[in-house]
Amino acid sequence: MQSKIAIIGLGGVGGYYGGLLSRYSEQHPEKLSVYFIARGAHLEKIKEKGLTVITETGTFVTRPALATHQPSEIGEVDYLVIASKSYDLDEVAGQVRPLVGPATILLPLLNGIDNVSRLRAHFPGNEVWYGCAYIIARLNEPGVVESSGNVHHLHFGHEKRSSPELEYIEDLFKQAGIEASLKAEAIRAIWRKFFYISTTAALTTYLNTGFRDLVWNEEYKPLYIELMQELFAVSQAENIGLSGSLIDDMMRYGGSLPAGTTSSMNSDYLAGRRIEVETLVGVVVRLAHKHRVEVPLYEKIYKALVVNC
Repeated sequence: MQSKIAIIGLGGVGGYYGGLLSRYSEQHPEKLSVYFIARGAHLEKIKEKGLTVITETGTFVTRPALATHQPSEIGEVDYLVIASKSYDLDEVAGQVRPLVGPATILLPLLNGIDNVSRLRAHFPGNEVWYGCAYIIARLNEPGVVESSGNVHHLHFGHEKRSSPELEYIEDLFKQAGIEASLKAEAIRAIWRKFFYISTTAALTTYLNTGFRDLVWNEEYKPLYIELMQELFAVSQAENIGLSGSLIDDMMRYGGSLPAGTTSSMNSDYLAGRRIEVETLVGVVVRLAHKHRVEVPLYEKIYKALVVNC
């Protein structure tokens, strides 16, 4: 039985995973058909020459069953992977409605902890899974995606922990070459990634500094620890169940990163581009207010970034 999978958001994340799925579908058309939703020069290049995916082990070119900016040309799919920017999610939800039938399952691979609830509000009758990606990938130019760093993990899951569909997608993704892992505690997996991204994105952007400085700079280190403590308190109020060793783990990891590397949010901020301040920083402030948890540093950073956006 053939499955239909559509991917919207063909940047680094969507382009890499979508490219692997498309390549697999070309090798096994009886099992899978893959569709890309893109726009502009990126779409035109994919339609003309296919999507080029540069990996650490080689380069390949793949052509999906269809690449289009009109979801209505695809029709209803079995699975929809959303890899857009989190601030575009509500707009994307409206755009993809022609893809979503009664049995369509949605898998968001976006930064943030509220993407599932936002999508469930748009599609209350559909199953929406939790998902996150640990990957270093970028769109080099229209039609060309590159991954680097040898990190490609994709974690996903649902509150029901297991189902034929969850197990099918894990197996399908692995056959396609994706390092996919079905997580019984999917919310916790999302929060663990968010814990690192939120704190580092907020502070590197606020201080205009790199990851490593948050650990080794004696002026910045106390702020980094304070910010992580605030977020940990919010996670406890949400009953997420994060490990008590998480802050120490993050300190060790951050201190091992190359000097000069910074968050994509800081890079976007310096370039005058739109940033994910609401989904990486503002959401923490709102959850803290909901639970009456004090987060003064998060509030200070959030106000500063919103004013200057």
